[in-house]
Amino acid sequence: MTGLTGRRVLVVEDEALVAMLVEDALLDAGASIIGPAATVAEALALLARERPEAAVLDLNLAGETSTPVADALAARGIPFVVATGYGADGLPPGHANVPVLAKPYDPDDLTAALIRLCG
Repeated sequence: MTGLTGRRVLVVEDEALVAMLVEDALLDAGASIIGPAATVAEALALLARERPEAAVLDLNLAGETSTPVADALAARGIPFVVATGYGADGLPPGHANVPVLAKPYDPDDLTAALIRLCG
């Protein structure tokens, strides 16, 4: 599957193993990776410097909510998918329409969701 060829995808994930799996899946699909960012501050710093075409966002970053990152992505018009163990109930306020992948998820489901987001 090469539906993400050349797409720049921001990865926001605090678990190193999950971040590596996400990165591998996206690279296999042809994407280029921005990050991964493990904290809200890192993610916001990357967004200040880079312009991703899509993002994968973990809601809970070592106990810190990633809502500020979701807000920043939405404000810039950057589509994102939320990867979380909390399901759709855990979505940040104002982001109820964002696609959710329940952890653990199949990497193919992640790439398919991002391909849909990128049109």
